[in-house]
Amino acid sequence: MSSIPILHAGIREPFPSVATAQTNGLLAAGGDLSPQRLLDAYRHGIFPWYSRGEPILWWSPDPRTVFATDKIHVSTRMQRWLRHCDWSIRADTDFPAVIRACAQPRPRQPTTWITREMFDAYCALHELGHAHSIEVYEGDRLVGGLYGVAIGRMFFGESMFSAQTNGSKVALIGLCRALREWGFALLDAQVESTHLTTLGASTMPRSAFVAHVAHACEQPFPPGPWDTRWSMLATRDLAR
Repeated sequence: MSSIPILHAGIREPFPSVATAQTNGLLAAGGDLSPQRLLDAYRHGIFPWYSRGEPILWWSPDPRTVFATDKIHVSTRMQRWLRHCDWSIRADTDFPAVIRACAQPRPRQPTTWITREMFDAYCALHELGHAHSIEVYEGDRLVGGLYGVAIGRMFFGESMFSAQTNGSKVALIGLCRALREWGFALLDAQVESTHLTTLGASTMPRSAFVAHVAHACEQPFPPGPWDTRWSMLATRDLAR
């Protein structure tokens, strides 16, 4: 960690320029997960990601993976499946349940980066109206979802989960549809993966991403819970 800047907890100090990040995107270590620090990080195209036992690590990869909210890919096969699915999609009705589900071990990921400190930090952001969850239900059972942070008209995705096949896909498609209607052009997906690419994700240079974020975060869209703003969707509506 000696080769990257070290931040100090409880001190309001600026992040280093993202242009100084290492080739893997690692920018700085330390600091804290206060709402002020987290919101400042997102406004500058930076996010925390670290494992238990490590200091807080701050990242700004180049290129950045994003979804254009009007270009989410819904395959013909997925459209057919959606037409016959009776799940419902909600927002901000059980944020803690979504983040807990995202933190559960997975077959190729036996440990989680969503530590207790991260859980508490994002629940605090949720209480302030900046962190949001999208929930997918089969009856009363939570079968998929995702959570992230909204500032202005920019949404920063953090994690998603599926307890049943297509659970996270439904959440992502539903979120992109809502964001498009609300005037959010991009959804940040952080790091490229084959799964995200098949859903329509693309990459953009960090400099272009940071410039977009600076503009989008200044666009008026008041913080607050989305449960009253969100029109509960039936999954079949996403096939249109």
